[in-house]
Amino acid sequence: MLAYAFVAQTPAVDEAMISGIEQAGIEQAPNFQPLYRQIRLLILKRLAKNTWRPGEMLPSETKLAQQFRVSQGTVRKALDELAGQNLVVRQQGKGTFVAQHTPHRALFHFFHLVGDDGSRKLPESRLISCASGRAEPRERECLALSSRAHVVRIRRVRSLDATPVIVESICVPAAQFQGLTDASPAELPNTLYAFYEQRFQVVIAHAVERLKAVSANAEEVRLLKLPRGAPLLEIERIALGHEHNPIEWRRSRCHTDNCHYLNELD
Repeated sequence: MLAYAFVAQTPAVDEAMISGIEQAGIEQAPNFQPLYRQIRLLILKRLAKNTWRPGEMLPSETKLAQQFRVSQGTVRKALDELAGQNLVVRQQGKGTFVAQHTPHRALFHFFHLVGDDGSRKLPESRLISCASGRAEPRERECLALSSRAHVVRIRRVRSLDATPVIVESICVPAAQFQGLTDASPAELPNTLYAFYEQRFQVVIAHAVERLKAVSANAEEVRLLKLPRGAPLLEIERIALGHEHNPIEWRRSRCHTDNCHYLNELD
C-alpha cells in the first residue's frame, strides 16, 4: 500500500492576496502553505481540468497574476516549481507550455532501465492481450476503484536490441479509457502515455515505483527465454494525474543481465 506524507508549514501569508483569490472565484488552497505554493496548486487544478491541454501555451505571467490577484513574482515562482517537476516547459522568449509526453520524456523521465554500457533506449513492445473485466481487490486498491468497477488489462513483452527483457502488465480504469479494448495492436503505441493524452485526454503527471527481486514464473520463463526460476527485477508503478489521482497500475518484471535500474537524484 502506497502512502503519501504531507508536511504542514505555517509561514506568514498575505491575507489581502488570499482574499483576492477568493474574490476571483477560484478554489482556495490550504492557507498553511506559502502563497506561491497555493498558486501552484490552483494551476495544477486547471491542468487537471484540461483548461490547458498538453503542448498548449499558458497565459503570460502577467495575465495569470491578474487572474489570481497576486504579484507576477509569485506566479513566476509557482511556474518555476512546476517546471522543475517537468509539468510545464518554459521556453525563453516564447512562454510557458504544458508538458506533453514525447519519446524523449518517456526515456528519461519514466523509463529507468539503462544498459550496463550506459546506453539508454526505449524498448520495443509486442502486445499479448488487451481485455476488460471486473476489477480485482489489488487493482481496486491501487486505482482507488469501487467494488463494481471494471478495468482494462494490457499484457505485453518489451525488448531491447531484439532481446525480450520485460513482461509487463498494465491496468487502467475502464471508465476513463472507453474503447481501449477496440484498439488494434498497431494502434497501441510503444509509449502509452502520449496515447493516453491524445486518445483519451488523460494525462500522466507523476509516478511512484517500488522495486523487488522475484523469480520468473512459467510464463515469464517462456516469454523471456530464461531458465526456470531465473531472477527478475519487479518494478511496480502507480501512475498519477496532476492531483495525484491514480490512473494506471503497472507491473514490469525485468531480466537485468545486461542492464540496471538507474535513479538519478538531484
